[in-house]
Amino acid sequence: MLLFCRIKSCKNFAKTTCILEQFGVNWMRVDYFGKARKIMLPFCGLDNCLVDANGRIRLTQRVVEDFLREGASDVVMHGLPEGCIIIYPESVWKRMRASVLNTPEQIGSSFSVRSAMRRFGALTASENISKQGRITLPALLRQHANLDSGTEAVVVGVEIGVEIWESSRFYQEMESARQREQLKREREFTREVEDI
Repeated sequence: MLLFCRIKSCKNFAKTTCILEQFGVNWMRVDYFGKARKIMLPFCGLDNCLVDANGRIRLTQRVVEDFLREGASDVVMHGLPEGCIIIYPESVWKRMRASVLNTPEQIGSSFSVRSAMRRFGALTASENISKQGRITLPALLRQHANLDSGTEAVVVGVEIGVEIWESSRFYQEMESARQREQLKREREFTREVEDI
């Protein structure tokens, strides 16, 4: 399925670059000469940016293109318990929420279900990515993620969207994850040695 083609000028002739989708997530770049090359999977990688005075960040062109491949620049932002903001394409968010929606009976009879819905509602917002690749982070979500004006943010691809972290908090989280993995490896090694 052809998603888009764009014309690039290359010295004295025009070069056409096409991007094709094959089997969902396998992206191929086909150049003017018919040579196909695999390109990066959607929503992968790490970028740095600053939160501006209006509470906006600028996403890289690669990230914007990933959102556009999902259908539109309409996105849903949600504050995660880890203290970051996740941004999903609206279509992904709708599929995720449809799989966990509760019946009115469950909502009416369960304090925990109502509490979870309240949290989701309060820490969720729809937004649109501008043509310049900017997105405004709502004040409540910025506060949740500790993203004040002038703060350095890290944009992390998580395969189905991107997470926005305050830089030092992200690197602390990565160090904690590294330590947890190290502890897990040590425990597994100890069990293997004991089994010998």
